[in-house]
Amino acid sequence: MEKINFNEKKKLYILFRITGAILVIMLAASLIMCMLDLPGLFSPEHPGENVVAERYIESGIEETGAVNFVAGMILDYRAFDTFGESNVLFAATICVMVLLLVQNPDSKKSSSKSYYDELKDEKEIEPRLVKNDVILKTIAKFAVPFILMFGVYVILNGHLSPGGGFSGGAIVGSGFILASVAFGFDKMERFLNKKSAGIITFVSLMIYCLAKSYSFFTGANHLESGIPLGTPGDILSSGLILILNICVGLVVACTMYSFFSLMRRGKI
Repeated sequence: MEKINFNEKKKLYILFRITGAILVIMLAASLIMCMLDLPGLFSPEHPGENVVAERYIESGIEETGAVNFVAGMILDYRAFDTFGESNVLFAATICVMVLLLVQNPDSKKSSSKSYYDELKDEKEIEPRLVKNDVILKTIAKFAVPFILMFGVYVILNGHLSPGGGFSGGAIVGSGFILASVAFGFDKMERFLNKKSAGIITFVSLMIYCLAKSYSFFTGANHLESGIPLGTPGDILSSGLILILNICVGLVVACTMYSFFSLMRRGKI
C-alpha cells in the first residue's frame, strides 16, 4: 500500500475541514429556515393551540392504559421519537469507545491472556483515590442495593407515577458507578463489562423496535398489538409501555456506566 506523503495529508486535512464547515453551514441554514417558518407564539396554528395535548389528556388512559400521561405520550403516541433517542445513546457509547480506543505499540502483553487477566494487569483500572477507603466501601454495601432497588421501582412504575425508563435507568446507572468506584473495576467488570453492556443495549433496542414496528411502518395510531392494556393503575397494565420502559431503562443504565468506565480508564 502506498504511503501518503505530507503534502497529500495536508490537502486531505484542508478538504476535510472545508467539507465539515460546508455541512455545518448547510445544517444551520436549514434549521434557521425551519425556525423562521414556525407559526407565531399566539397564532391559531401554533402547536400549543392545537388539539394534540387535549387528545393526550382526554383519551390517554383509554388508549394507552398508562396513568402517567407522559409515559403514554413518549412510549405510545411518540414511541418512534423515544426509540430514536435511545439509539442516540447507543451511538454515543460506540463513538466514545472509538475515540478512547488506545493501542500501545510497545505493549508486550500476550494475546492469549483473558480479558480478566488483562484487567488485573492494568493497575490504572483500579480507582486510585478510594482504593482503601473503608468508609466508602461500607456505605456502598448498604447504599448500592437500595439504589438499584429504587431504580428498578422507578422503571417498573413509570406508567403509574412520575418516572420511567430514562429516570430509572439513570438511578440504576448511578448505582453501578458507585459500586465500581467503591469495589473496583475488576469486580464490577465481571458483572457488567463493555461486551455485556453492548449486548444488553442491542437486545433492548431490538425488542423496542420489534415491539413498535407495526406503528413505525404504517404510521397508524394505536393498531392492535395483541397485548391487553389491563386495568389502569395496576402494575401489569398499559400493554407494551411497561416492556418499553424496561428496555429504555436498560439502555440508559448501560450507557451511563459505559461512559463512566471508559472515561475513568481512558482506554478500553
